[in-house]
Amino acid sequence: MKTVFSGMRPTGKLHLGHLVGALHNWVKLQDSYRCIYSVADWHALMGEYENSHQMVDHIYDMTVDWLACGVDPERSIIFLQSDVPEHLELQMFLSCLTPLGWLERNPTYKEQLREITTRDLQTYAFLGYPVLQAADILLYKAQAVPIGEDQLPHLELTREISRRFNFIYKKDVFADCEAIMTPTPRLLGLDGRKMSKSYGNTINLSDTPDEIMAKVRNMLTDPKRLRLKDVGHPDECNVFSYYNTFLPGQVSEARLWCEGATKGCTDCKKNLAEAIIEYLRPIREKRLKVLADRGYVESVLKQGAEKARAIAVTTMKEVRTAVFR
Repeated sequence: MKTVFSGMRPTGKLHLGHLVGALHNWVKLQDSYRCIYSVADWHALMGEYENSHQMVDHIYDMTVDWLACGVDPERSIIFLQSDVPEHLELQMFLSCLTPLGWLERNPTYKEQLREITTRDLQTYAFLGYPVLQAADILLYKAQAVPIGEDQLPHLELTREISRRFNFIYKKDVFADCEAIMTPTPRLLGLDGRKMSKSYGNTINLSDTPDEIMAKVRNMLTDPKRLRLKDVGHPDECNVFSYYNTFLPGQVSEARLWCEGATKGCTDCKKNLAEAIIEYLRPIREKRLKVLADRGYVESVLKQGAEKARAIAVTTMKEVRTAVFR
């Protein structure tokens, strides 16, 4: 089986965007690939170094959410990035040969510096995070990485770094890694912006039914529909966009009652909230069971790190041989 690698930064509670954009896909990939999933705490520290005291809780919560969503430690390797020191060792080797210009041209780096003003990200580590990202992938010689279109530049940079390593040391240690492009629903935050904990516009996987109902009740709707009798414009309504994911069987009906002004936004949002609550019910129930056994969660990460490190140690022997002999 081909190896797939992916990871998430433990920077806060996971939300619906993580579920439909990544976790559903991760679960499906377990049927066809050897999956390695990393709780990327080093990556989180690069941007959250001033709030590092929160990371222990975030790591635990993220692992619980993964397990509750169906990421299976019997079929996947689930581990904490910092428990495998070879990640930083390979990053050091790759940092030595990665041109500074490659990192400075990274579109995501420039975007984050422009948009995130609450934290100082102009640091050596944050500039170099694509090198650690490359090390994450190459350490396990992953043949594929599930990503969105916006992450393609990152994967291409990984390819360039691996090719440069092979060229300099005249050894084919690393091979190109392909992208697994899967169509994911476009799920915006409650306010119509990108769903992000930084904006406070998320529905979290750990939210209670009452919290979900309250959040959906306050969602922005069609800005042109101010009264019940006003004709709606569903394609401009954020609430309607959620129907495609959580109520696909009612999309046509919802369009008719919106454009025909036969049902108001309050009823539409109540309907959506109930659907999301039911959609998350099995995850919520499994989450409660996992939360009841902290020792199990810790054992999953410990055993996962042992499996991951066995692979990483072998790769680093090849790397050191290529560099020093």
